[in-house]
Amino acid sequence: MYEKVLEAASREDISGNLLAAGNMAPEEVSLGATCSYGQLLSHSGKFDEAEDYLTRALQKAEEQFGSNHPKVGMVLTCVARMYKLKAKSEGSSSIMVQEGLYRKALEVLKAPAINSEGTRRQVDWRDIISLARGEYAELLLIQSNRKAEGERMKEWAEDAWKNRRSTLAQALEISEVSKPTVVDTRIGRVIWLP
Repeated sequence: MYEKVLEAASREDISGNLLAAGNMAPEEVSLGATCSYGQLLSHSGKFDEAEDYLTRALQKAEEQFGSNHPKVGMVLTCVARMYKLKAKSEGSSSIMVQEGLYRKALEVLKAPAINSEGTRRQVDWRDIISLARGEYAELLLIQSNRKAEGERMKEWAEDAWKNRRSTLAQALEISEVSKPTVVDTRIGRVIWLP
């Protein structure tokens, strides 16, 4: 389905008409489909292809919205999650890469500081910030010298998570029996695939 959307969006002569009927900007649909397809490929273990699509999504987001737009932070979160899946699949480590991506994503998403009252007020992109912080916390928790920082970060993420479909722990879980989660860049939410 994502491949068909990307193909249709690439044909300028019809993409504007088709997408206008659904009140969607072609650029937003192309970015969303590219990023979502990259995430699906990473959940399928096709990491080289996933990296290619997610890199294209990141480039599109930066070109269309600028490097400090929340959509860039959403895509960075997806890239970091792809590296997490890849590391788990290959039995390797990409802690430094993931940490850098999560830090940048949280900065671009303007995540409130851990010690702030940020979870008690409305936070834009709450799902994605909570997911990124939860993933980042898991990286810190496996490092003995950063465990306390990871626990504070995880507590913040759990407190901020307000998605009614599942708990943050379920969203963070990567197993063959869990339903994969995908960041939808069009609406800025975490969704579950059937």
